[in-house]
Amino acid sequence: MRHLLLHGPVRRRPARRRGHGETDAHAASEFPYHRTYDRVVALTRSGTTTEVVDLLTRLRGRTRTTVITADPGTPVTTAADHTVVLDHADERSVVQTRFATTALTLLRAHLGLHTDSVVADARTALAEPLPEGLVECRQFTFLGRGWTVGLADEAALKMREAALAWSEAYPAMEYRHGPISVTTEGTATWMFGEAPAGLAEQVRATGALWVQGTLDPLAELVRAQRLAVAVAQARGLDPDRPRHLTRSVILAP
Repeated sequence: MRHLLLHGPVRRRPARRRGHGETDAHAASEFPYHRTYDRVVALTRSGTTTEVVDLLTRLRGRTRTTVITADPGTPVTTAADHTVVLDHADERSVVQTRFATTALTLLRAHLGLHTDSVVADARTALAEPLPEGLVECRQFTFLGRGWTVGLADEAALKMREAALAWSEAYPAMEYRHGPISVTTEGTATWMFGEAPAGLAEQVRATGALWVQGTLDPLAELVRAQRLAVAVAQARGLDPDRPRHLTRSVILAP
C-alpha cells in the first residue's frame, strides 16, 4: 500500500513504521505525478486553496482521494472521493493553530498513537506558564527528530506568521552541522522530544536559552503556538491577522 499525505506539517512517516504501508508527505504544489498511490489524503482548512482543488480534480478517477477540511461547503468536498469535516476546529484567525493540531490528533488517533497521557499533556500545555525569558528572545529555533521534525517546522512557521519573528527549524542532529553558528544570547532553542546527547550543553555554551520539551510533542506544539501569540502581543502585533497573508490562497485562472 502506498499513501500520500498532502499539505500537512508531518514530514516523517509514522504510518509506515506502524505497518500501514509506504507513506509520503508533500505540499500539494509539489505533488509527484510520476508516482502512483493507493490513496491521497489532502489537508486544507479553508477548502478553497487553489493547489489542493486543482490536484484533487486532476486525480479524480485515477487515484482514490480523501480530504480533511474545516468547511463542508467548499470546492474540495466535491473534488475528493471522501471528505472528513472538522468544522468544530475552524477558526477566524488567518494563522492556523486549532485546525492544524486537530488534524494531527485525528491522524495520530487513526494510527493508535493518541493516548490519555497525550490529552493530559495538552491540558498542561494550555495551563502552565511559558518558560521564563522566552518572550524576550529575538531568535527562535525549533528542533525535532523523526516525525517531530514536522512539528518543529510548524512551530517555526507559526512564529514567523503570527509574530514576524526570526524563526527556524531543523532536524536535531543536523543543527550542529552549521545552523548552531548563528545561535547566541537572545536565541531560544526548543527541542521537541528527546534531544541528542550533548546538544543541550552545546547550545547553552553559546549563551542561548535551551528549552527541553517535556510534554508529548504535539502538546509542545501548542506551547509554541502560545509563545507565538505572546511574542506578537509583546511587539504590538495582531497574531490573528499577519501582514501579507489571507485565510486561503486562491490563484486567478
